[in-house]
Amino acid sequence: MTTLSIDWNKMNNLVPAVVQDHHSGQVLMLGYMNPEALAVTLESGKVTFYSRSKDRLWTKGESSGNVLTLVSIGTDCDNDAILVQATPAGPTCHLGNTSCFNDLDNQPFLGKLAQVVAARRDVDPDSSYTAKLLAGNPRRVAQKVGEEGVEVALAAATNDRENLLDETADLLYHLTVLLEQQQVPLPEVIARLAQRHK
Repeated sequence: MTTLSIDWNKMNNLVPAVVQDHHSGQVLMLGYMNPEALAVTLESGKVTFYSRSKDRLWTKGESSGNVLTLVSIGTDCDNDAILVQATPAGPTCHLGNTSCFNDLDNQPFLGKLAQVVAARRDVDPDSSYTAKLLAGNPRRVAQKVGEEGVEVALAAATNDRENLLDETADLLYHLTVLLEQQQVPLPEVIARLAQRHK
């Protein structure tokens, strides 16, 4: 991890720290760090803040067990805010939500798509193509993924950029439906990719 240059004096020894899920990209929470909280975070690998209400250091998840494991940390261009990439061990929000910013509009797009697809499970299959796929034979969804994959490959082989964009969008959509049907959360797939990157 790189050495951080933080302008502690600008903010009276307290800077905002935005925490982002390393795998999904979703913003999980905002806390504040002082030099001691940053030092504990870097040493322990568990994201730690300075609690203004408790007037002490506070490691996220110290009572719930839903810790945030540090992946990387950096500062903004003015060195007066911190961006933390972390892996959550459970819901980050004290209300039991994945994020303190939990509404659908604050999701990264693929996460938003996955939630919209998941919500279609409860919709009448006659009124929604997604609901029809989810309620149907898993082989049909798998077949659609295969077809779209071939169409992506053909568009790339013929250097048809516009078709490649359209077919890739279709592939990502059908792959999202397949993952929902098989109950495989997208973050698990991203985590597997991250493991291979090591």
